[in-house]
Amino acid sequence: MKFIIGIDEVGRGPIAGPVAVGAFVFLNEKARKIFKTVKESKQLTEKKREEWFKIIQDSKVAGDVDFAVSFQSEKIIDSKGLSWAIKKCLATSLKKVVGNSAIDSKLNPNAVQVLLDGGLKAPPEYVNQKTIIKGDEKIMVIALASICAKVLRDRKLIKLGKKHPEYGFEIHKGYGTKKHYEAIRKYGMLGEHRRSFF
Repeated sequence: MKFIIGIDEVGRGPIAGPVAVGAFVFLNEKARKIFKTVKESKQLTEKKREEWFKIIQDSKVAGDVDFAVSFQSEKIIDSKGLSWAIKKCLATSLKKVVGNSAIDSKLNPNAVQVLLDGGLKAPPEYVNQKTIIKGDEKIMVIALASICAKVLRDRKLIKLGKKHPEYGFEIHKGYGTKKHYEAIRKYGMLGEHRRSFF
């Protein structure tokens, strides 16, 4: 297996905003050294995640790594369910990364190894797949996928916070904190709230 792809999802639990799935792959050995001290997104501060993400973006431009993050909106989560939304994101992100010309767009999905965090599963055509409990803490490519998904999802919620400052999205990122529920009681629900979570 020349290429190992890490997969992680972010935003399963929030009561607002999209769900996101990140896919990450090293395109050469050189890049592994750059990231050898990385930790998964939950163990990093927001500032640290942004710093790592900048390194990831620079490495992508240099052709050393590739990543993709796909989103499904709160409306899709409400109409089709969270599991459907996560599966759809996962398939999209994986397809984007496997389609990278360095990997070879004609590459057969069974020529890559897919490592997934927690209870995630890749589409069945990816025959070499392995789900790893707490994979984001144990496996570097999964940790990096989690950083990509977390940073890009957080940025969307920070933007939403600027649009609706009274809700505090930039702080809680859509999670059901006490302050978030208080804001909903006071100002009502927004289009970005997941109706099926209430």
